[in-house]
Amino acid sequence: MAGCVARRAVAVAVGGRCCCWWSRPLAGARALRPLATFPPAPPAAAAARRHLSSRNRPEGKVLETVGVFEVPKQNGKYETGQLFLHSVFGYRGVVLFPWQARLYDRDVASAAPEKAENPAGHGSKEVKGKTHTYYQVLIDARDCPHISQRSQTEAVTFLANHDDSRALYAIPGLDYVSHEDILPYTSTDQVPIQHELFERFLLYEQSKVPPFVARETLRAWQEKNHPWLELSDVHRETTENIRVTVIPFYMGMREAQNSHVYWWRYCIRLENLDSDVVQLRERHWRIFSLSGTLETVRGRGVVGREPVLSKEQPAFQYSSHVSLQASSGHMWGTFRFERPDGSHFDVRIPPFSLESNKDEKTPPSGLHW
Repeated sequence: MAGCVARRAVAVAVGGRCCCWWSRPLAGARALRPLATFPPAPPAAAAARRHLSSRNRPEGKVLETVGVFEVPKQNGKYETGQLFLHSVFGYRGVVLFPWQARLYDRDVASAAPEKAENPAGHGSKEVKGKTHTYYQVLIDARDCPHISQRSQTEAVTFLANHDDSRALYAIPGLDYVSHEDILPYTSTDQVPIQHELFERFLLYEQSKVPPFVARETLRAWQEKNHPWLELSDVHRETTENIRVTVIPFYMGMREAQNSHVYWWRYCIRLENLDSDVVQLRERHWRIFSLSGTLETVRGRGVVGREPVLSKEQPAFQYSSHVSLQASSGHMWGTFRFERPDGSHFDVRIPPFSLESNKDEKTPPSGLHW
């Protein structure tokens, strides 16, 4: 797959100028190297610049145009079938359907007296949620090898349908994307995204805008798996120019050793909003269960990595899981980062709730079609 990706280049137009990704026409090539020159672009296209650079023009590359940028929407939602470039991670994708989430942004919370530490968080302010649009999307399989060091491409997991209460499985190339991370583009290709579910979920209709419409398969899949896909709450907080965004998902309940075990996955995105290079070294979690237990978890890095956040690669995104023997709980904590001079600082993880679906009739049993 990596060879296939490397033989295809990406190009989209901004303001009539071509912005290009180049790739080696050689088997075994591993990474896309960016190259572009264009006049000052409108603010909507500025986010793409981190992926596009004019230095070190590579030799022996092949350029292939795949689409033309559209003006990003400041208001309203993108429709099913909208093609896009991810403004942070740079992959190509397609919108399946939107989610309306409640965003709890502690950076814009109204000034309120600090509260004493409690099971819901650490000296937290009152934060009111506001509606924010996210999208369920498919990632182009050709781009997965080139973003895997910065964003997991198998992060959307489900409980497996068998007796092992801890067994999980993932749908590769399924993601959640915030509205502001969408850089929309159009393409004349009838199958512009390579993903095993693209043609199963979407049908090409040239007269439509965008020209890809939902098949009944997609609508049925969305309806049947809604409880285990639903994105409802998003939590965000910034400490010393490191922004942490957390999205929890309820996965369902399983029985183990004559007790009920409730499962959640949580997606975390770390973003360096400054130009200074920092590296994640440690995590420190506090997990409170409605049953009355309070667990502390410390460890090196996250998911076996200690990512570096720099101006060139400012973000890292991963997913993990937690289980409780109670139907609800809370999590909060800190990430410890290291500066180039060896000094350390702690970044707060915004507190978030772990809530189960009280009206759950049957536990999830894998992927429904």
